[in-house]
Amino acid sequence: MDGHGSTLGRLRGDFFGGLTAGVVALPLALAFGVASGAGAAAGLYGAIVLGFVAALLGGTRMQISGPTGPMTVVFASALAVVGGNLAVAMAAVLVGGLVQIGLGLVRAGGLVRFIPYPVVSGFMSGIGVIIVLLQSAPLLGAPSLPSPLAAVLGLPAVLAQVNGEALLIGFLTLVIVFRTPMAVSRIVPAPLVALVAMTALATAAGLSVPVIGDIPRGLPEVVLPVFTLETWTTVLLLGITLGLLGSIDSLLTSLVADSITRTRHHSNRELIGQGVGNLLCAFVGGLPGAGATMRTVINIKSGGKGRTSGVVHALFLLALLLGLGPFAERIPLAVLAGILIKVGVDILDYRMLRLVHTAPRADVAVMAAVFVLTVLVDLIVAVGAGVVLSMMLIIHRLARQASFRVRPLPHEAALADARLEADLESGIRVIEIDGAFFFGSASQLLDRVDQVIGTRVAVFDCSRVPFMDLSAQFALEEMIERLKAQAIAALVVVPPAIHAQLLRLRAPHLPAAILRDDLETALAEARALVAPAR
Repeated sequence: MDGHGSTLGRLRGDFFGGLTAGVVALPLALAFGVASGAGAAAGLYGAIVLGFVAALLGGTRMQISGPTGPMTVVFASALAVVGGNLAVAMAAVLVGGLVQIGLGLVRAGGLVRFIPYPVVSGFMSGIGVIIVLLQSAPLLGAPSLPSPLAAVLGLPAVLAQVNGEALLIGFLTLVIVFRTPMAVSRIVPAPLVALVAMTALATAAGLSVPVIGDIPRGLPEVVLPVFTLETWTTVLLLGITLGLLGSIDSLLTSLVADSITRTRHHSNRELIGQGVGNLLCAFVGGLPGAGATMRTVINIKSGGKGRTSGVVHALFLLALLLGLGPFAERIPLAVLAGILIKVGVDILDYRMLRLVHTAPRADVAVMAAVFVLTVLVDLIVAVGAGVVLSMMLIIHRLARQASFRVRPLPHEAALADARLEADLESGIRVIEIDGAFFFGSASQLLDRVDQVIGTRVAVFDCSRVPFMDLSAQFALEEMIERLKAQAIAALVVVPPAIHAQLLRLRAPHLPAAILRDDLETALAEARALVAPAR
């Protein structure tokens, strides 16, 4: 009985989540379609086809997919480059879908798990602020602005043209979505309550407020993507761009969904689902898209937990296309703005924000940089910069942890051991390398060359080195080459794994003859080398 009840509860949550996400997706799909140059209907077709296919085949159960800003910009560029020829532009969409499927098949999606949490945190909080800023104008009854920066700079102009009726509807929407008791929200999500109640109030009272407006009707016609000799290089390049951008966009949304729901998505399956969806969009003249962060979050906040929510979202848009459009055309934009502002507030990463004063400075700096770039520049640029910055900080930390020490064999030991004292006199030096030996720390080795000039044998003790990259190997080779020029012999002690690696590389100045697995053995050989001279 409990299982039956939980199944019904999950289906109810998916239905309400998908329905609410569909209502929010409607004006966005129409706007993206117009912005792309392919027409409002193209945005709706893309939202339906991609939303349905990605929900069934994708790897993030509660993800809502459809046209997104970055994908729309690239597609608009493709359409302009090919002179407005929709069939040729759809060839780029087809290539993009194939690229995504290919990335999924070669399991490239797993790379997204290497994105550090501060990057995801800054991205999430930035998205939240973007939503709030972009919806501030529609909440006041003014036309929406194209970017967060424009929303801030245009605030005085927006305040000068406030629509009092829209503001009232928006304010009541905010009250409903923020103050509805949880007991009610479990049955009917607060965003859906606000949507139905405020639309009914605005219609019954005859309020003069901006609404969604006309919705295209009718099924799409089949479009056959066309490749021509004159445009195939352009189509290929734009298609690869669409595929990579759509993959990054979708997987970032999957990470946000994971962070909110404490679940884990299947990144490679997600890429294949997105690729198949975009591939089919190419045959119906639909706008390409990706996992949409805002729509996914509102789906989750409205109760969506499974694939059914994405299917409901797509079927709702299809129903509008087939004749139910007049029922949605009267939805006030101020109501949608109020619902989305609640989503923006909820998506802020309060867990990280509470740790700003106590978390490591480097992590806070990464989060802040990603946040600022997300709000002011671009989502993809922000994540890329955040990952690069995190990598640089890690390299810096690893390089600082590595230590390079030249032992004329320790004085304490030399005083206690006559043999070590003899080593000191005979010119045996041990260069101890401790920690990660890689491009970030390799230069420190070359700085030690002056400390061993004048000795007879140099023993490089790398027994505590966990890994050695090619830069470190070249630095070690250069050091040995310099020592040979000074008639100084060299022996290298390395762990078995690195020993085998160096043998496979066949480095000319790191032959098997000077590689040893044990420090004591190397020291014994060093003493044998200097014995005749002594």
